[in-house]
Amino acid sequence: MTHKLLKSAGVLGATVLALAACGQSNSSSTSSDSSSITVYVEEQYKAYTESAAKAFEKETGTKVTVKIGDQLTGLDNLSLDNQSGSAPDVMMAPYDRVGSLGTDGQLSEVVLNKESKTDSTTESLVTTGGTVYGAPAVIESLVMYYNKDLITEAPKTFADLEALANDSKYNFEGEEGKTTAFLADWTNFYYTYGLLAGNGGYVFGNNGKDASDIGLANAGSITGIEYAKTWYAKWPKGLQDSQGAANLIQTQFQEGKTAAIIEGPWKAQSFKEAKVNYGVATIPTLPNGKNYAAFGGGKAWVIPAGAKNLDGAQQFVDFLTSTEQQKAFYDATNEVPANTEAREYAVSKNDELTTAVVEQFASAQPMPNISEMSAVWEPAATMLFDAVSGKKDVKTAADDAVKLIKETIQQKFGN
Repeated sequence: MTHKLLKSAGVLGATVLALAACGQSNSSSTSSDSSSITVYVEEQYKAYTESAAKAFEKETGTKVTVKIGDQLTGLDNLSLDNQSGSAPDVMMAPYDRVGSLGTDGQLSEVVLNKESKTDSTTESLVTTGGTVYGAPAVIESLVMYYNKDLITEAPKTFADLEALANDSKYNFEGEEGKTTAFLADWTNFYYTYGLLAGNGGYVFGNNGKDASDIGLANAGSITGIEYAKTWYAKWPKGLQDSQGAANLIQTQFQEGKTAAIIEGPWKAQSFKEAKVNYGVATIPTLPNGKNYAAFGGGKAWVIPAGAKNLDGAQQFVDFLTSTEQQKAFYDATNEVPANTEAREYAVSKNDELTTAVVEQFASAQPMPNISEMSAVWEPAATMLFDAVSGKKDVKTAADDAVKLIKETIQQKFGN
């Protein structure tokens, strides 16, 4: 589900901007009843949140009302809810929405409690323009899934994957000379970014905060895309279909025709249900010996600008991000906590997926959370398709994408 949130950032960014234009709410509003707060979460977090709410109420005397609803809908409605006085005091948002909602005036500033044990990556994910708009709750990163019935251990390098591709048992039926030994959805920029970044490419300069500096056509990006192109020469034609590639990859993996794929933690459940004997590991090192620097993502607890009890909301956010509560969150959801102490606790449970996410996150780069990121997704996807399909040479495809991104940013944001 989270991946859908990330992919939709471009479309949603425009929605948020449009809603924000309707008006801003007074973020300094306070409640006549400071002994209660409302928290809005998705159904999957209901059990944990209700348990945490009871513990918080017992500890502080503040009553917590838990409301359930779709996360994206709640965020899309935030501008209107802030104005009407119906916004919750606390809710959850994916990191890629935190920055734009904050700069649009839809979120209150959050103070990061030292007990939340953040790191530099998660702090960057909730900070825009020097202001913190959320408290890190969950971390996510792409990982490698591999089929234990086909290979005995996870590939360590991309050279290992290239060797697998020479094994005839992975030949793709119906397309001579094509292999499904290793598959990745590399016309999807979210999946490809680690390949580009590991070679020195980047979206925006200054750790993703400077939209005037775009690094998608630099030498590192070109190297990464050129390498992706060598795989597309080996892969079935269907991998170039940006709409159908993800389904083809999942089907091939679940049917035991693919040894290794790059995917997110949100796919684990479907692989379990398909009874795949899979393992999870970090993504192999690149041909240059560097790590695959995927986007670091996840979710944060945020306080809407229209919150009626700002002090109570901040207290509850501090409570939710404490080590004890982050451990409880992991136990309830199996989502990797952002709190570094709770992260160590999660790793101690010896769950392959958890360990892989934590290890991969260590080399992840914060996904830019500024509003200008909405201008990147579509041109970047076009760049990748044009390059790997041979429609354009790699440098031309990259230069054209950067030109379009700059024009879109100028048009939308005037910078």
